[in-house]
Amino acid sequence: MTSLWERLTEGDRNAGKPLSARRIAETAVAVADVDGLDAITMRRLATELGVAPMAAYRHVASKDEVLELMVDLVYGEVEYAAGDGWRATLRELATALQALILRHPWLTRLTAPELVYELTPNRMALTEHALTALHDDLGLDLDTAMAAARTVFAYVQGATGAEIGLRALMDDRGWTTGAQARTGLSTQMTWLLGTGRYPTFQRYVHEARRKDDLRWQFDTGLEQVLNGIEARR
Repeated sequence: MTSLWERLTEGDRNAGKPLSARRIAETAVAVADVDGLDAITMRRLATELGVAPMAAYRHVASKDEVLELMVDLVYGEVEYAAGDGWRATLRELATALQALILRHPWLTRLTAPELVYELTPNRMALTEHALTALHDDLGLDLDTAMAAARTVFAYVQGATGAEIGLRALMDDRGWTTGAQARTGLSTQMTWLLGTGRYPTFQRYVHEARRKDDLRWQFDTGLEQVLNGIEARR
């Protein structure tokens, strides 16, 4: 069976026409950015594009292929600046990936088949860039380099997904600051801390000064991941 990317190798000859693989992807991304992944249906895309419901199937075989196109399109936004060494390269990639996910929160909802979504030209370019830095610059063997690259990507996905989730909760409850969120959750928190089972967490609640500094939290966690990779060398 011919893959989507093999079919598109020669380019989308209909790119300038009302319907093309790229136009479908651009439209799907625009819909998902506003209404989420659940809004992506072939019928919705046909309506947005102003074509018959079956017309899109001349370019994509299924919704899964639409998702592949969407992933590839947005990963094309990542810029690959020349980092000064492996650490700077991985830090820049992680920061760029975080920004990408924040622009397109639906990326955190892609669950299956995840390996297919990784096998797009622009998605693989990100992995290639990380592997090259870890293998060529740091000197890790390829197995360890891939494990390290996936660890960095997993950290970014997890940390950014948590931030997106927090934003969604705050928007839903009408909270605009971290202080308002903590006040809103104080009933649960007070009871849990009152059990005496979480003394260190209680100290964090009362003593921590960067609870709302999401930039610092992300950067600090990333540095810990990079420190661990360096120690593995």
